[in-house]
Amino acid sequence: MSANGNQSHDVAPDFEGARREMVAHQIRDRGIHSTRVLEALQCVERHLFVPSEQASRAYADEPLPIGEGQTISQPFMVAAMADALSLEGHERVLEIGAGSGYQAAVISLLAREVIAVEAQPLLAASARERLARLSYLNVRIEAGDGSLGWPSGAPYDAILVTAAAPAVPPPVLDQLAEGGRLVIPVGTVDQQELLRIVKRGGTITQKSLYPCRFVPLLGRHGWRGSTWEPNRG
Repeated sequence: MSANGNQSHDVAPDFEGARREMVAHQIRDRGIHSTRVLEALQCVERHLFVPSEQASRAYADEPLPIGEGQTISQPFMVAAMADALSLEGHERVLEIGAGSGYQAAVISLLAREVIAVEAQPLLAASARERLARLSYLNVRIEAGDGSLGWPSGAPYDAILVTAAAPAVPPPVLDQLAEGGRLVIPVGTVDQQELLRIVKRGGTITQKSLYPCRFVPLLGRHGWRGSTWEPNRG
């Protein structure tokens, strides 16, 4: 009972309404107009990819912590990266930095197959279980050093890297198919540019899309974990 004698009722969060608002105002109004990308963002329930204590903020215009020092990216950046891959539905996609599996879920609705690599074993296991439970059956989560790509599945029609690299990792570029698109944040730990790289006819073209700030890419071609110094080894 409430203090005035009336029975109180918990009101369930309107996640569907919040998701519609997110797509309309954070994504479409900021220049993402691909119908397929907008529909994918509307379909994937972002609140199921964050810790329960963060669920009420799942559709806010911000990244959120997901454990192990990692974050789920801001919704606009998820949409912008998906849009930059120019997916038509037949592609095999490599994602580096699976996190909670949210970006992989979005990409799975736009491509034929997704392989997502996560450096943190606990996050990889959690994302694998979550995606299976939610029936995203064309996604495979692997644990490993994402800065090396995932050679056994190469080449890939599209690759996205959801962590900041000091430079484009050579193995990742090598695993991009002819005509493939690579989307990756490159720069310092504090500030990066989101790059779109296309491989065509043995030539690499590069375009800067947005200033951004991602968590550092760890691994042989990323950053050292404790000091965030570039790993040149």
